Amino acid sequence: MADLKLIHELLTPAQTKILLLVLDGLGGLAVEPGGPTELEAAETPNLDRLAAEGMVGLHQPVGPGITPGSGPGHIGLFGYDALRYQIGRGVLEALGVDFDLQANDLAARGNFCTVDGDGNITDRRAGRIPSERCAELCAELQKIELPGVQLFVEPVREHRFLFVLRGQGLAEGVADTDPGHVGVPPLDAAATVPEAEMAAAHARRFVEQARRRLVGQEPANMVTLRGFAKKPDWPLFPETFGLRSVAVAQYPMYRGVGRLLGMDPVEVGPSREDLFATLERVWPTYDFAFVHVKDPDKAGEDGDFERKVEVIEEIDRCVPRIVALEPDVILVTGDHSTPAALRSHSWHPVPFLLRSPTCRRDDAQRFGERWCRGGEGGLCSSEDLLPLALAHAGRLAKFGA
Repeated sequence: MADLKLIHELLTPAQTKILLLVLDGLGGLAVEPGGPTELEAAETPNLDRLAAEGMVGLHQPVGPGITPGSGPGHIGLFGYDALRYQIGRGVLEALGVDFDLQANDLAARGNFCTVDGDGNITDRRAGRIPSERCAELCAELQKIELPGVQLFVEPVREHRFLFVLRGQGLAEGVADTDPGHVGVPPLDAAATVPEAEMAAAHARRFVEQARRRLVGQEPANMVTLRGFAKKPDWPLFPETFGLRSVAVAQYPMYRGVGRLLGMDPVEVGPSREDLFATLERVWPTYDFAFVHVKDPDKAGEDGDFERKVEVIEEIDRCVPRIVALEPDVILVTGDHSTPAALRSHSWHPVPFLLRSPTCRRDDAQRFGERWCRGGEGGLCSSEDLLPLALAHAGRLAKFGA
C-alpha cells in the first residue's frame, strides 16, 4: 500500500516524464469457456510491442472481490488509498464542468433515464440521448424551485447532468436513487445519517417535480441521482509526487478527478484525433500526463463484446503517437474491469503494462489478461502503480541508511 508521506519524502529531482494511458473498463471476461477476453481477442501490435519491451501484471483497484466505481478506480491509479480517500460522483462531475463548487454545496451526479407506465426503469441511460437534448432538459429542470436552498442543474454529456444544492445545513449522507439495474422503480433519496434528512428531503422534492416535468419526454422521462458529496480537502497530486501534471480527458468527470487532485484539466474535442492532438500540444509543458479513453467502458456496459474489441484496436493504432513523445515511463491500464458478459463494472483484476529502460523484462509478448497473470508486475494494488512509475522514472531516492 502506497504511503503518501513516505513517497513525498523520497522524491528526488529529475527531468523525466511519465505518461499514464487509462483505457476505462479495460479488463474483461471470456464470453464462452476457454475463449479470449476482449483485450485478448483484440489485435494490438503496438500495445504488444510495449508489453514485450517492458513488464506486465495485474492490479486490484480496491480489494479482492470489491467492484469499484469510476471514482475509486481512478483515485487508486494516482497513488491514493481508495478506501481512505472516498469521494461522491457529484463532486467529480461538478469539477469536470468547471462548476464553482462552494463549501456548503452538496453535489450529485444525475442521469436521465427511461421508465415505463408502471414507473419501472427500462433504460438507466435513456438511450444515451444527445448532449444537446440533455441541455434542453436541464434548462427545464432548472426552473424547479426548492424553498430554502438554491438549485443548480447543469448538463454534463449525453444522459448525464449535475445536480447541486446550495444552502446551510446540507449534510452528506443521502443515498443514491439509482437502483443500478432495470425492472424496478427509482429509489427514494433517503438519509443514511440523521443530519442529512434535510438534504434528502430536498432531493426527493426535486425528483418528484422532475418526474412531472418530464412526462412525455421519452426516452428521458425520469431522473436518478447518485454520489451525493461535498468537496474534500485532500493532499494534491503535483505537490505530493513532485510532478507538473495534466489531465487529458474528453468526459467531464475524469477532468474532474484530475482537477480534484490539483492537475491542470484541458478541454478536449469529441474525436479520438482531438484527444491525441491535445496530448501532443500540452505534453512539452508537463512531467506527467493522465490520458483517459472512455470507449471500452461504454462498450462493456452495453454488453457489446465485439465493439469493445474494436475500440481497443482503434486505441492501439494511436499508441505510436504516444511512443513518439518519448516518455521515460509509459503506463497503460484501466481503472477497473467492465466485462461485456456482465454489462457492468466488476471485481476482476485489471491488466497493466509499464515500459521504461529500467524494466526487468518478463516473458510476455502480448498484452492481455492471460499474459499479465505471469508477468513481472505480479498482482499488486492499484495504488502501487504510481510509485512504481516514479521509481522507473528515477524520481525516488533510497529509503534508509
